[in-house]
Amino acid sequence: MRFLIANDDGIYSPGLAILATVAKGFGDVQVVAPDVEQSSASSSISANRPLTFRATKVIDGVEAYRVNGTPADCVALGLFHRDDVDVVLSGVNLGPNLGNGLWHSGTLAAARQAALLGVRGIAFSTPAVHDNPELSDLAPYIAQVMEMLLPRDDLRLVNVNLPARPRGIRWTRQAVEQYDGEVVPAKDPYGRPVFWLAVTQLQEHSPETDLWAFERGYVTITPILLDATDHAALGAVNPSERIMEFDQPDPQLLADSEEAASRAQHEPVTVERASDG
Repeated sequence: MRFLIANDDGIYSPGLAILATVAKGFGDVQVVAPDVEQSSASSSISANRPLTFRATKVIDGVEAYRVNGTPADCVALGLFHRDDVDVVLSGVNLGPNLGNGLWHSGTLAAARQAALLGVRGIAFSTPAVHDNPELSDLAPYIAQVMEMLLPRDDLRLVNVNLPARPRGIRWTRQAVEQYDGEVVPAKDPYGRPVFWLAVTQLQEHSPETDLWAFERGYVTITPILLDATDHAALGAVNPSERIMEFDQPDPQLLADSEEAASRAQHEPVTVERASDG
C-alpha cells in the first residue's frame, strides 16, 4: 500500500514522524508537509501565489518534501507528483480535533483534500502541551486503528483522536451542538486593542459524540462526509415548490458587463508584424 503523509504542524513535527514511522510498517511512505506550522488553516489553498516543492531529509528512510503552503496545498502537490497513492494520512496533530473544531482543522483538511481528489483520507490527532511531546507510546494504537481502517474502502474520510493512554476504541459522531470558539480581547505593548481567537473548554457533551467519548478516554473514530447538504430539510420542501421558473428566455450566469469582460479575456490577441522597410 502506498501512503502520502501530510499535516498542519509542519514538516519537523514529532507527530508527523511517529505517523510516518508506523505507516512504514504497512507500505511505502512519502511525506509532503508545510515548511512552517499551518494550524487552523482549514481547507484554504494558496491560489494567489506560486508554491515550491523541495526535498527535505527529516525521517530516516522516508522520502519527504516541504511546501510553502497550507495542508491542502501539500496534498494537492503530493498527489500531482505521485498518482499511485492509495491513502493519505494526516497528523499526528499536536492537539485534538473534535466537535466543531473540525471546521477549522488543517489536519482534517489535508485528509479532506485527499477525498476531494478521489483518494481516501485519515486524520490523526492527540492532546499535547509541549512542542516536542513524547509520542512513541501512541504507536501501537495508531497501528491498531490503521489495521481497522485500511481494509475499509467504503470509508473515504475518517477523523481519529487518540488519548495518551486510551481505554479502548469507540466509533462516534461529530459533536455539533456547541461551538467552542471565543474572542479574547487584549492590549498590545502600546496599549492598543488586539484580539485573540481562542478555544474555550466545553463542560457538557452529548452522549456518543466524539467529545463525549474522548473525555472518557476512548480513541474516537468518526466517519466524515464531504456532502454538507441538509438532506432532511431538502426532503421537507414541498415537491411542488422545489422548482420555480422565471419568464427568462435567455438566462445567463454573468451580468452584461462581466460577460463582456469575460469574452475579452478569452479573445485571441492579434499582433501585427512590423514591415521590413
